[in-house]
Amino acid sequence: MAINISILGSTGSIGTQTLSVVDEFKNSINVVGLAAGESIDKVREQTRKYHPKAVSVKKEEDAKLIRSKKGLRVGWGDSGNCMVATLRGVDKVVIATPGLAGIKPTLAAIKAKKTIALATKEVLVAAGDLVTREAKNHKVEIVPIDSEHSAIFQSLGNRSIDEVKRVIITASGGPFRGKKPKDLKNIKVEQALAHPNWKMGRKITIDSATLMNKGFEVIEAMWLFGVPLSKIKVVVHPQSVIHSAVEFIDGSIIAQIGPSDMRLPIQYALFYPGKRKENSFKKFSFSDYSNLSFEEPDIATFRCLGLAYKAIKEGKTAPAVLTAANDVAVEAFLEEKLAFHKIPDVIESVLSRHSPKRYKSLEEILAVDSWARDEALKFAIKFGKR
Repeated sequence: MAINISILGSTGSIGTQTLSVVDEFKNSINVVGLAAGESIDKVREQTRKYHPKAVSVKKEEDAKLIRSKKGLRVGWGDSGNCMVATLRGVDKVVIATPGLAGIKPTLAAIKAKKTIALATKEVLVAAGDLVTREAKNHKVEIVPIDSEHSAIFQSLGNRSIDEVKRVIITASGGPFRGKKPKDLKNIKVEQALAHPNWKMGRKITIDSATLMNKGFEVIEAMWLFGVPLSKIKVVVHPQSVIHSAVEFIDGSIIAQIGPSDMRLPIQYALFYPGKRKENSFKKFSFSDYSNLSFEEPDIATFRCLGLAYKAIKEGKTAPAVLTAANDVAVEAFLEEKLAFHKIPDVIESVLSRHSPKRYKSLEEILAVDSWARDEALKFAIKFGKR
């Protein structure tokens, strides 16, 4: 029986790679819903090719451009995304919508008892307590798409977390691995976007360059697998061959190894818990790697990882502030209004002004996010003048 899916963020990096997996398994996966932002031409092309039952875009005026096929449901904004996420007959919902926009449709899909294939980091970073609580209440499984968390998910298997000594999250180190603080003062946007191993969107590529991405992944791992910070270790592995690993209490380590291809964890998530299927993607060869290396992350240089640890320890709403401030700082850098090495300054300044609070609703998270963005913008302007 074919798997029916909806893809939120269909025109982005993860979305398009998910559709590449669909192309590989045309008879096994049906695209029922698509949600995109403002890439209207691209989503119209996807609609013509995959014939979904429903499509959502960011703006109402753009939705009018999609209304061309009889029987096609078209929505926009949060309500449109939730409509796509809760379509009747959909088995799995791929959440690849950037930022906090992914939280509402994730919660809606959970309440509709859809399996979540999660790629959007902010969903768990900002609202992990709320999302995982709802998933538990509705007996819905969250299957990670992120390569590191997919590797941990696969390595854990059905073993109890009590058997785990450490979860090991690997990091490529980004394009500036080995650099010192003085080397980061004149970084250009194109340099930061030149990731050595992975092809990703602009925002996540910058997060990889600052190592903030790894901090987000630590927070995600805590929520996904129920492991405390003390049991999570980040290891820099430049070759990106070992995507992450689990060390068990007997000293054994099980790792997931493969090429740097996001289609592999996407395929695993879409077919889970079914059998693995053969594909035509490039395969890993040990002969291509005569040496694999590992090193400790340089938190003194890449301060964003340390700031993530700080937010984790403070807990409550601190991680939501972390991701909001980071969004603003990264955007300012991409617009060449803030120096690369000032990104952590903005984030640290906002965190220092926040008193973490417990939250029970998405509205509380959104309020904190709005406050943090306003504060971050002020600091981005302040530090941008220096």
